[in-house]
Amino acid sequence: MARTKRVIAAVAVSVIAASSLAACGEKKKDNSQPGGPSGGSPNAGATVILGTTDSKVTSLDPAGAYDLPSWTIYWNTFQTLLSLPAGSTTPTPDAAQKCEWTNPKVYTCTLKDGLTFSNGTPLTSEDVKFSFDRMMKIADPEGPSSLLESLEKTDAPDPKTVVFTLKTEDATLPHKLTTGVGMILPSDEKYPADKLREDNVLVGSGPYKLDSFKPDEEAAFSVNASYKGDAKPANGKFVMRYYAEASTLKQAVQKGDVDVAFRGLTPTDVADLRGKASGGGYQVIDGEGTELRYMTFNVTTAPADQKAVRQAIAQVIDREAIAKNVYNDTVTPTYSMIPNGVQAHTDAFKDKYGAPDKGKAQALLAAAGITQPVNITLWYTPTRYGAVTADEYVEIKRQLEASGLFKVDLQSTEWQQYQTDYKAGKFAAFGLGWFPDFPDPDNYTAPFLYKGGYFKNNYDNPAVNDLITRSQGQTDRKAAEPTFADIQKQTAEDVPVLPMWQGKQIAAARTGVTGVKETLDPSYIVRFWMIGKQ
Repeated sequence: MARTKRVIAAVAVSVIAASSLAACGEKKKDNSQPGGPSGGSPNAGATVILGTTDSKVTSLDPAGAYDLPSWTIYWNTFQTLLSLPAGSTTPTPDAAQKCEWTNPKVYTCTLKDGLTFSNGTPLTSEDVKFSFDRMMKIADPEGPSSLLESLEKTDAPDPKTVVFTLKTEDATLPHKLTTGVGMILPSDEKYPADKLREDNVLVGSGPYKLDSFKPDEEAAFSVNASYKGDAKPANGKFVMRYYAEASTLKQAVQKGDVDVAFRGLTPTDVADLRGKASGGGYQVIDGEGTELRYMTFNVTTAPADQKAVRQAIAQVIDREAIAKNVYNDTVTPTYSMIPNGVQAHTDAFKDKYGAPDKGKAQALLAAAGITQPVNITLWYTPTRYGAVTADEYVEIKRQLEASGLFKVDLQSTEWQQYQTDYKAGKFAAFGLGWFPDFPDPDNYTAPFLYKGGYFKNNYDNPAVNDLITRSQGQTDRKAAEPTFADIQKQTAEDVPVLPMWQGKQIAAARTGVTGVKETLDPSYIVRFWMIGKQ
């Protein structure tokens, strides 16, 4: 799938389905409690200010944006048929009363009664059909329509029923419906059917309405009185304040200019904030993240065209040292492209390679008749994923050369040239990052491993391709876990890509602010309604 937009949306450090969802038997986690279980009773009329450097809102029209800053606004102002409750990676009904697979290529949803948009008009199945038809018709290059490539058509046979008919089996559709591609717009409002809305006005049916928006400065929201759903806002107003520099954001939370600082703090900022938190009037909060960093190998470019070279690198790399020495433990080592916290995760690379071991790496190279040291050029891009990336790759070079098995020529170039060159096969080994579209294991496997993946590294293992195709037809995601286990095991054997770490979500919040911890989960959804002030 074409997911490049989400890849390049990744920030430096995020310091930040059963067949029938209605009858799946899993108790829905409480997503509605004001302020979450952090303690104390929040002031329902309070204004919460969240500061962030994640400021590049591409569009207020869901058809025109495939980035986290824009989707953060959408998740709080629109409804989707399904949503991800806090702490869960299983889609559950939101605007829908229930959704179910009626056959492997037909997915049917029934809407809840009484839904209305913030302009007072009823929300019906015609609005849902309009929204999906519009998304596919506009197909804006900056938008997420590529997520719907398996969708053939959307029908609204009656006011409460929506039917999705697929071209190919796609068990990830329920997860996709929770993303920016699934936002429901009013068909009778000023949303053109064939082009983006350009007046910076947003009309949805979510728990908040957008009151004002100043690009790169501020977005202000208030509770939507027309909202009918499970969220119970712990505040009366919510403000997103955008900062250009991480240092300014850090100062803002220290001074109390913002209630929460989230996304954009550097590892050094986090370490400094932790050291001064006692008596500083704020706390540093850690949450689970599923953003990935990894090294990619072009399997037809020397010397990475030799599996033993790739395996030897996997055997030498010390992820723990990178996490500690480069990132001040604001990231967590990961041993699979399916990160910890996402269904079907296994520690496949740890299972195969264990702890870093020079002797085992040397044996791999010797068995393949490869002379040491191996000369290899390692590429990274210096600003796309933050300035700390340079330090990371200096550490990787140090580790490889300290083994005595490699001689590394470390090179870098800016993103525009970088992505052109790696897709052209000019790099044997290069670093990339991934920010997920949704927390389903397919989103961490198919984009990388199916017939070369989006980075065109010429990896094409028929067995892996077949496993991915099989997994995409398994609507019972629990039953798909063995398939994903096989994919991860084969990836660790072939090493077309080497997972390095997954980012934690880290926020700093003023004393008395509640609910932040509860919304920091693998979905990356900042649920405004959960954050309150005592």
